[in-house]
Amino acid sequence: MAGRLAGKAAIVTGAGSVGPGWGNGKATAVLFAREGAQVFGVDRNMAALDETAAIVASEGGRFAAHAADVTKETEVKALVARCLETYGHVDVLHNNVGITDQHTVVETSEEDWDRVMDVNLKSMFLMCKHVIPHMERAGGGSIVNISSISAVRHNQRPFIAYYSSKAGILGFTRGVALDHAKSRIRCNAILPGMMNTPMMIEPAKARMNPAEMAAWMKDRDGKVPYGRAGTGWDVARAALFFASEDSDYVTGQSLVVDGGVTCKFT
Repeated sequence: MAGRLAGKAAIVTGAGSVGPGWGNGKATAVLFAREGAQVFGVDRNMAALDETAAIVASEGGRFAAHAADVTKETEVKALVARCLETYGHVDVLHNNVGITDQHTVVETSEEDWDRVMDVNLKSMFLMCKHVIPHMERAGGGSIVNISSISAVRHNQRPFIAYYSSKAGILGFTRGVALDHAKSRIRCNAILPGMMNTPMMIEPAKARMNPAEMAAWMKDRDGKVPYGRAGTGWDVARAALFFASEDSDYVTGQSLVVDGGVTCKFT
């Protein structure tokens, strides 16, 4: 362990994975633990959390699992309280949960709009609302929010609620950063690009045969200047930078992690 998070307690939401492999939250939780953090992993799926916990335990790290819906304020209050009971402090908050919805503005129902906004944006509001006071009393902390390159670029599909929520995260991140800068609380956002995580791969597997899957993944890799789609570990390494003292003088920023996709005209 390099120990860049030694002595720190980190809440990671979405720390489970929706299928085999490494999602952004799962990879981040494991990497944080490898760097010495005491990780408090949160997810609605306890079985997925248990898998992450087992990996951390096998490597000698510390991980406390807590099942919760972070769109519900009562559950957010409870998980923050339990983290404090478990570790005594919260130094890092990694907001990672997110969903998509493929519809135009005309096709999107009010229910679907609210669901995407609740999961992608309201969850961050609730987590920050109840974690920041504890960070202030402790003298500072770091908040890392997961947005998307879809906040700044259209991905050629009708994801109007997703685009809006991910763009909202950027404004939210800047607001939190400046509102709490004097308390030495940093807040930054990561914008992942085309990622080969279970959240993307598992739905594709359900609708494609192996040959179609191989062709689809080759096509995705070919669209990235770097030559491959990203992984949960690419996002986790960016999150580690923001969570650690390596980024002590960085706040209110948006880091694109996309292999160069957003540099292209098309």
